[in-house]
Amino acid sequence: MTYTALLSLAILRDDFLRLDRVGLLDFIRSCQRTDGSFSTVPGSNEMDLRSLYCAFAISAMLNDWSAVNTDRAITYIASCRTYEGGYGQAPFCEAQGGTTYTAIASLFLVPRDSATSPLTSAERELTIQWLLSNFHASGGFSGRTGKDADACYCFWCGATLQILGAGDLVDKRALAKFMVECQFKYGGIAKAPGENPDPYHTYLSLAALSIYSPASVMNPDNINTASWILDPLDPLLNARQDTAQWARRYIPATSQGRDA
Repeated sequence: MTYTALLSLAILRDDFLRLDRVGLLDFIRSCQRTDGSFSTVPGSNEMDLRSLYCAFAISAMLNDWSAVNTDRAITYIASCRTYEGGYGQAPFCEAQGGTTYTAIASLFLVPRDSATSPLTSAERELTIQWLLSNFHASGGFSGRTGKDADACYCFWCGATLQILGAGDLVDKRALAKFMVECQFKYGGIAKAPGENPDPYHTYLSLAALSIYSPASVMNPDNINTASWILDPLDPLLNARQDTAQWARRYIPATSQGRDA
């Protein structure tokens, strides 16, 4: 909730003058467990890679990693990696598209020398291979091996490929065709063709199309081309680039000389 609250405020172009940055760091610090993972709230046993990603995203927006033991957290992420190249919700769990996104995005959020990568070449290639194996014949992505395509995984898997520098391997036209079939006639986008729409799948579908707009591969005379042009997305924070830039500019304590 804290992660989404900060991005929501950035969408509204809040100046963050009332943000309790010290309190946020204390909260993040109190959520990290001894194995490097993060609980949803301090002292809770409810934890998985989603909580870790939120802690990393908040730290990235604050530009302050003092509340996170990154070495332990990265070790925990590695423990969630499966033989396929994907990541499960916790160690020894089945690889899923959503948790693979949270794992990879978390690793790439951590500040590092631009010449280094958080994954070895072999690890990167195996993860890309696993993600592409989930590209369904329908044009969408499935979240787990052998499952049907689901609109939300077009973002989770597609954004992960973009982060890994393999976005050019995604068939934009096929992805857009799948999204069209998931649209509901009265508005909104569903998880799959014939299902009822909901805000969750509608947002993540649009986020995926922000990354993989088919406009660039369409005939310029096509009257529908303009409808596929969406604002560019920051795949690491899952927000429009201008919103992510606003967050990175105004959330840190040092922004414009403000104190924490």
